[in-house]
Amino acid sequence: MPLIPLPSHPSGTPWPTQDWPTGALAAADQPAFDALVAEAFAAKDTPTLGETHALLVIQHGRLVFERYGEGFDAASTHHSWSMAKSITHALIGMLVKDGKLDIAAPADVPEWANDERAAITLDQLLRMSSGLKFIEDYAPDGGPSDVIAMLFNEGKDDVAAFAAALPLAHAPGSHWSYASGTTNIVSRIAARALNAYGPAFKAFMTERLFAPLGIRSAIPRFDKAGVFIGSSYCFMTARDFARFGLLYLRDGAWGGQRLLPEGWADYARTPTFQQAGVTENRYGAHWWLDFAGPGSFSANGYDGQFVILAPDRDLIIVRHGVTPLALKENLKSWVAKLAESLA
Repeated sequence: MPLIPLPSHPSGTPWPTQDWPTGALAAADQPAFDALVAEAFAAKDTPTLGETHALLVIQHGRLVFERYGEGFDAASTHHSWSMAKSITHALIGMLVKDGKLDIAAPADVPEWANDERAAITLDQLLRMSSGLKFIEDYAPDGGPSDVIAMLFNEGKDDVAAFAAALPLAHAPGSHWSYASGTTNIVSRIAARALNAYGPAFKAFMTERLFAPLGIRSAIPRFDKAGVFIGSSYCFMTARDFARFGLLYLRDGAWGGQRLLPEGWADYARTPTFQQAGVTENRYGAHWWLDFAGPGSFSANGYDGQFVILAPDRDLIIVRHGVTPLALKENLKSWVAKLAESLA
């Protein structure tokens, strides 16, 4: 099935490099939209969605709706959690554009030089199809969890080394399995391509990604090895997360300047093979698919962080909050209904 074309930036609409241009909300079903917003902000902590800290709607490049929960405002920074994975995808794209990386080539991972893992490509890592063993489990039941060990325990000082040390569980390219460790391996590949770590890599992020978009609030975190923890940690305001979303909705171009390779956003939203029995949404390359209906793609994070892009409606929805895992399906349904009300 062909991809829905990405919309051009409307003539006469300023790019939000300085401030977001504003406009009037155009909802196909205003009562439904109003009811969904009321549900999200009915209390500081609601029984169906948990906490909603920020909700933004961008239509045709203009900020048309913005609301914050108790204790938050436009200057508040929000946790990316796994939305940072999509930021990592952008950084890789810039290095591909510079000719420093080739996604079809075997990944630059020294730990794999002399074994079967050496065949894993950067593309397979970006598509969560490396075949590496990794347990992505946040449930507080005391069971084994590689992601908890990596981020908070024995792996936290060198997250990429922790993930790269794990063995294969499947042949590369044969099995899809969402894994935060994969992204930290990718992040270290980027650092090695630049020979830049810690402050030097942060300067690259700022110069090539954040500054051109007018993102001023970004706070990426690094481990003690100097690698950006690209799986989980980049704090920004909701308006700045929306700027990042607009970059992808505009095919990696901004104000007449191409920041990402041509077609990089299409690569992000091209579906990855997922074996039978997978219950998660479809996946592209470090971006999720279909949360706001067919053709949409999104940066998603733990606790219900979303930057959702709907090309057919030239629409961006940004949502931040704290939604417990038990309410995850409620939130997915709510997001889909909100997008539908704006169709």
